[in-house]
Amino acid sequence: MRIVVDTNCIIQSIGFRSNYRVVWDAFLAGKYTMCVSNEILDEYYEILQRLFRPAFAETVINAIVESPYVEFVNPYFNFNMIAADPDDNKFVDCAICANAKYLVTNDRHYDILKEIPFPKVDIIALQEFAETIHKL
Repeated sequence: MRIVVDTNCIIQSIGFRSNYRVVWDAFLAGKYTMCVSNEILDEYYEILQRLFRPAFAETVINAIVESPYVEFVNPYFNFNMIAADPDDNKFVDCAICANAKYLVTNDRHYDILKEIPFPKVDIIALQEFAETIHKL
């Protein structure tokens, strides 16, 4: 299963005591493929550095970049589907170009995608995705 993970969900899943740690552990174990673009990796790094020590941010980014369960995507078109927060469009564009099953997010800006029939992007909340992981 190929997915795109919004930054808020990466942050919530990497903590050792997090209720959503199963999502990060499943990635490391290869239960799904995380699709990322350079823009997404840049945002992950920027936010991780702001919230954690720089060494920890680098460790997380290196784990993603070096993982065999990552697909690097170069979005060839900007769909501009989220007007409320244009910065979120990088995740949507990646999900579309990667033909991802889900875009995992807790951000309400993505709710507009439920109303757009084409191109279809299925969003799933982190909690629901964590429950899906348990079923794999």
